Amino acid sequence: MTETVEKPAVGRLKSRPQFLFVREGEKRRGPLFLLEVRDRQMPDEAPRVGFTVTKKHGNAVERNRMRRRLKEAVRLSAGFAMEPGHDYVVVARRDVLSAPFKTLEARLNDRIATVKKQKQQQRPAAPGKE
Repeated sequence: MTETVEKPAVGRLKSRPQFLFVREGEKRRGPLFLLEVRDRQMPDEAPRVGFTVTKKHGNAVERNRMRRRLKEAVRLSAGFAMEPGHDYVVVARRDVLSAPFKTLEARLNDRIATVKKQKQQQRPAAPGKE
């Protein structure tokens, strides 16, 4: 009997150059975390995600707890909303520790679904007003 093993829906970012590559992309700010997104121009590949928690947000136990909560939120719901060929980095904020898990999932889904608004071009100045 052979078992078929499904590939994970979301890959992982592991090296510093991968994280720095995503940092140059779009930033979607929120109260619980910052989501950085960058398109790799590879629509056939699965999305990848990385997690960052800085030392200013607590000791190792608290930082690991924040990272575990974010990983679980991605695994349960947000991974399905991620676009193929994109990289995502979730930069945690301290409030991730105290936020209800359902709220954390909802905010993550909202940030992933948000599409960057196109900046409006500046209108030319009205005649006579310079």
